[in-house]
Amino acid sequence: MPQSPPTLRAAAVVQGAESVLVLVATVLAGVDAAAGQSYHVSSGIALTVIGVAAVAALALVAAGLARARRWSRTPALLTQLFAGIVGIYLLQGHRLDWGLALLVLAVLGFAALLSPPSLRALTGDQEAPPEPPVGKPPARKPSAGKSPAGKPSAGKPSTGKPSTSNPSTSNPSTGKPSAGKRPTRRR
Repeated sequence: MPQSPPTLRAAAVVQGAESVLVLVATVLAGVDAAAGQSYHVSSGIALTVIGVAAVAALALVAAGLARARRWSRTPALLTQLFAGIVGIYLLQGHRLDWGLALLVLAVLGFAALLSPPSLRALTGDQEAPPEPPVGKPPARKPSAGKSPAGKPSAGKPSTGKPSTSNPSTSNPSTGKPSAGKRPTRRR
């Protein structure tokens, strides 16, 4: 397996950093729920469980990016989109520390994921089509009426001249006019 490009490894690092941030937020939510400081204890527990699942999913996507797995492209792009949205929301809520961190990570993640080397690696267009060897002429297609060895084919000898018969009124195997096709006359 070819190694992933540096831009894709950078996207994996950004995805991993976002996973760590979600883990920190999850731990904080769990501590608040245990201390009875969340709005409802049940909602604090639910947020903690959802946070743990999100951390696992983000870490899985980061591992997929590091290995240049095609399936990881869409979840990684969606992660960057959601991180940007949450970052803007946090900035509006006067949480500059978390908001700026998420916005910077989202921009870096988008830039790394949408760079041409990353796109080539994630879409499978890693290799260019093979070029013919130097010094060897390209293979030619056999001409009509000739076999690949250059000999006339067994069916009809080749005269080297184009056919003059009308294909709509003649049978290609015999060259004679077709029985079912007669020219129609206008009256």
